[in-house]
Amino acid sequence: MLQIQNTLVETDIKDSFFISFRDGECVENSSSYRLTYNRILLIKSGGGALQIDDNTFTISGSELFLVAKGQILAFDAGTNFTGYELSFGDCFWEKAPQSAGNCKAVLFNDASANQRLPLSTADLNELSSLFLPLHTEFLKDDYINQIDVMAVYLKIIMIKMANVNASLAQGFDTYENKLYRDFLELISRHYQSSHEVADYAGRLGISTRKLADLSKRCSGKGAKELINRQLIAEAKRSLQFSSKSVKEIAFQLNFSTPDQFSHFFKKNARLSPLDYRTLFVNIGV
Repeated sequence: MLQIQNTLVETDIKDSFFISFRDGECVENSSSYRLTYNRILLIKSGGGALQIDDNTFTISGSELFLVAKGQILAFDAGTNFTGYELSFGDCFWEKAPQSAGNCKAVLFNDASANQRLPLSTADLNELSSLFLPLHTEFLKDDYINQIDVMAVYLKIIMIKMANVNASLAQGFDTYENKLYRDFLELISRHYQSSHEVADYAGRLGISTRKLADLSKRCSGKGAKELINRQLIAEAKRSLQFSSKSVKEIAFQLNFSTPDQFSHFFKKNARLSPLDYRTLFVNIGV
């Protein structure tokens, strides 16, 4: 169960984008934040720990942490690190070239599967060399097309991170990796209208059994579970960040009835939609 005491709502940021560099500063308090934006932490060195939802991660350096909007993030008091914190929203990401879309889907649509990515020395140096000019651009006075320039840097970073993620997976050939990435991209585009594994298998031109096996091998999760996780993630975002009724959210996500949606949500989130919304009503007040 999420710990909501002292949990704050992440404040809005200009143009849905922000990047900062930490140079070993300690985190002075352990307040937790429910993220409004996706967060990338590139940690070169440090110590302490951070918590993402119900999981605690020890900071050791030479690593990436990926945290999706809607997740709860907290640093343990006394934690320190040297590296970059980057936040971006969907409206900023839309400025990035479309060719990087599947990389974001692979990394952030099921962020819990990619929460921490260890980095080799070469990968750390390469990513640092990309974060540095992006940070430099961000600190400049506003100019025409500045956002577009930063979006291109973010696209390159996302592709490089996806390559790191792919290199960590072992035992899958290139064809299977591509199919799996295509599956995640299809989920991100069609989860509102397609809930069944057979729909996605048909779009990919493979059998339902093949897709189920592929998903299990590449992620350790069933294909249906990945679809459901996307639905639950979107439902949670709507309950947290919008005033839509449960009925409206149910029909937006293509459930036949609000009762069907409520049963699905409670089965997967262990709370009813209304109870989940109530859980967050007073956060940050």
